Amino acid sequence: MPTAPHPQSTAELYQALQENDRRPYGRTRTVTAEELVDAAEQFAEPVPLVHALLELQEAYTYGSEPRKSPVVFARLLTLFDEQPDVFDERLRHMLFWRFKWVGHALRQLPEIPLASLRQWSTEMRDRYEKAGLGLQPYYGQAYQLAAHVGEDTALAYELWAGRTRTRLSDCEACEICERARYHLAAGDDERALRTWEPVLAGKESCQEEPARSISYALLPLLRTGRTDRARELHLAGYRGCRRNPSMSGEVGRHLEFCALTGNEARGLELLAENRSLFDDVDSPLDLLSFLTGVEVLLQRVELLGHGELPAAGYAGRTWTVAGLRAEVRGRADDLAARFDARNGTTAHTDLRRARLDRAPLLDALELTLRTRGLDDVAPVAPAAAPAPRTAAAVPESLPELIVRARELDEQGHPDAAACWARLRTLVAAPDYTHPDDPAVGPLVRLRADLLADEASRAGEKDGFDEAAARYEEAASRYDEAGAPGHAALARACALLPTGEIPAERADGAEAQAAALTAAHAALVRLHEETPGLAPYQEARLLRLRATALGLRLQTSRNEEHVAPVFAEVDLLLDFATRHDIAGQVSGALMLRASTYALSGDLPAAVTEVDALLDRLKAHGPAWHLPRTLGLRGRIQFGLKDAQAAHADLTESLRLAADWPADRVDTARLHGDLAEACMHLGRPDEALRHLTRSAELELRHGSRTDAFCTYSNAARLTLDLGRVEDCIALLDSLLAEPDVAAGELDDRLVAQLRLTRARALNAGEDLKAATAEFAALAAESAGWDDDPGSHAMIAAETAVLLAESGEFGRAREAADQALAAHARAPRYEQLSNCLRELARLQAQQQGSEGLADALALLADAGRIADAARAAGYEARGRSLDSALAYEHGRVNAYAREYETALAALEKALALLGEPGPDEDRAGEWAECVRLAAAVEGIYLERPAPALTRLDAAVSRLTALGHTEETEPLTSLAARLRDEG
Repeated sequence: MPTAPHPQSTAELYQALQENDRRPYGRTRTVTAEELVDAAEQFAEPVPLVHALLELQEAYTYGSEPRKSPVVFARLLTLFDEQPDVFDERLRHMLFWRFKWVGHALRQLPEIPLASLRQWSTEMRDRYEKAGLGLQPYYGQAYQLAAHVGEDTALAYELWAGRTRTRLSDCEACEICERARYHLAAGDDERALRTWEPVLAGKESCQEEPARSISYALLPLLRTGRTDRARELHLAGYRGCRRNPSMSGEVGRHLEFCALTGNEARGLELLAENRSLFDDVDSPLDLLSFLTGVEVLLQRVELLGHGELPAAGYAGRTWTVAGLRAEVRGRADDLAARFDARNGTTAHTDLRRARLDRAPLLDALELTLRTRGLDDVAPVAPAAAPAPRTAAAVPESLPELIVRARELDEQGHPDAAACWARLRTLVAAPDYTHPDDPAVGPLVRLRADLLADEASRAGEKDGFDEAAARYEEAASRYDEAGAPGHAALARACALLPTGEIPAERADGAEAQAAALTAAHAALVRLHEETPGLAPYQEARLLRLRATALGLRLQTSRNEEHVAPVFAEVDLLLDFATRHDIAGQVSGALMLRASTYALSGDLPAAVTEVDALLDRLKAHGPAWHLPRTLGLRGRIQFGLKDAQAAHADLTESLRLAADWPADRVDTARLHGDLAEACMHLGRPDEALRHLTRSAELELRHGSRTDAFCTYSNAARLTLDLGRVEDCIALLDSLLAEPDVAAGELDDRLVAQLRLTRARALNAGEDLKAATAEFAALAAESAGWDDDPGSHAMIAAETAVLLAESGEFGRAREAADQALAAHARAPRYEQLSNCLRELARLQAQQQGSEGLADALALLADAGRIADAARAAGYEARGRSLDSALAYEHGRVNAYAREYETALAALEKALALLGEPGPDEDRAGEWAECVRLAAAVEGIYLERPAPALTRLDAAVSRLTALGHTEETEPLTSLAARLRDEG
């Protein structure tokens, strides 16, 4: 089926060729190129056909279809031989350049005899000599053929590398890569890396570079101890080759790098991202390199005992690591044997064996902000990390295990979780037999216990509906088992999450407060109507009553709700003290301290927490210490003492290491410590705590919380300028199965994508950033409940489109932003956007773009007027002075210099002269500089311009703003020199 309308004229054909040239390499571009060749053949003149064939050969070459590239080139060569005058200098250059493409394509096909490869080299030499062209490119091809075959390359290398480059030589970046690989093959890592440096540093690049060189340089960098550089280049280089069939070999080398640095889990993640390469790579040589890298990874995973893990492989079936490794090994062995048979050597088998036999170079290298092991990608729940404290052994005897679990649960002991987990596994087994023991009770009682534990865990993850339902089911089972006290407690536990459901459904604080009031009343009634409760059960019920009112206060922040909390806490504390229930005494004191904090009495809260800490250290329970220290750390935040908060939270984390992370809320402690680090100006330390917090939340099933935390970590990473780290983190998150399946909150996913788009822009990948922004703008247009976010996204999209020169689309995006702004004002963001669009259009189009640029500034003026009427104050520059300055700059770009100068004079008047403490000195100085440049250079009035500059320099110097004077003194010196 045609992908586009058939061009009816050569003009339409050339337009279609230009549009196709902007597409990424792949099937869509290739199929379109094939159709355009068919279209070009209908025209009598041959030039359009030559252009179409050149586009098609490029699509085949970079779309990894080497079998078809030589066929197209043969047609071009025939046209050249028959009608040489059709080829102007540019087309002739392209034709002779692509002799090398054909040589490269033929080497990739083991079915092409070696004699044919040598014959093609001879053809290239003869053609170059006949055309009077230098032979350095031919000798480059001869060297590459020798290296491919496995011959002695020393002479071939000297004949190529010792010659002077010509216009038809490979680009500097590609030749650097070939020279470096020669030294690498000779075992000289240091010389190879020195040779590669201009490419690795970004000074030389092309279509394939630096991604190709990076993939080869990763292991030499490790072997020479440059681990940080290897990590940095892996992140940047992988992004340059992923999912690209023509760079599948490079992808394979990145997988190998992961396998040899203890990053097997990341390797499997990258393999899944590149699953399409198993079927999309048509080049046997590229496929051999890719499959060998895949096998290195799978071999390592299997060696570590994870052969049964799922792995992404050939389409049409599911694979385990072991199964895919066997399949890959067979296919890669066959390809290597075919190349060696063609070449008459064992070079490819030997190279493959060397890669597979390579031992890991590092036990562990932290490549990304998500440090994950193979246990984290296992289909079963990961084992808990070992802790310094030795947890009590889980009893082997089933009756003892049940009794022990209940005892620990009564105490609120963290080790109860391991007992319940073990019991859950045993009871689920088909051959489970419940013990006939009065101390244990019937099976239905045990099933009720397990349901209550599941409900508790659901509540901890804010799964309030699930928690309430499971508690109700547990209550019914307890009734059936003849345990009325347990049934009452389960029903009481169900009431609390029921009261929190309105918050989960965003019904507002008032609705939640009312629901919690009702829940508390129901708890009181249940308590009064349930006689015969055991002391620990009654204490728990009192704790639930106090907690319900504490949550109500936290929701409402109503002073009238403070006293009822203290009253309930006093009831709990008195009861727990009389019955010596240490955990509930501690819980009551914690609630009291929290209530003081919520009511704003932070000194009293600190006093309460300090007393509680003394009690816990003396009498326990020890597992309450981490949470209590965490509370004190948060109170210190309220007291503006970030250093004390950091100290408390650090100690809290140290103590938390003794207990299961989900039992003492270690994830929250890491999050709070990240906040403390930010207050102390330690963002790198904060980032470590944020990512640790997020991964703990992910492991414990709190996926929404985890992705929110990761979103914060990504934004911080971008703020720190760690662009590649940010992109790698977000790529990993966006590849998670529930994200890809659309199961995670769409706004949260959009936030992750938005941060990624900004990171791509910061990393100067304008094309990818623009595509992501445009997609987000289209999606956010449907966010009727959040037009402000759409306005912001559409505004950023408009600026990126303008930077790409697509001013029509940029104006459309800006109009979308303005429409959303009308519903939810974003004065500053929209003003900034419109001014920047105007600047870009005037800068790129000059006087031709002036009318459109002024229309954009008129829109910005209306926004400034509306902001002033609404009493809005910009956080950054004044909207009015910034607008006047932009009028000056836009008119200057359009060579309307008198108008520009008048606008800049207005901007200066709006700004007023700077004072000693003002932070607007830089803005004022820039406005003076541009006004002087317009006046002195373009209007050729240097005298008043110098007077302006000298006065400004004197003013700024007197105020101590010496840095701001430098561009002014530089311009003044230029004007004096030219005068």
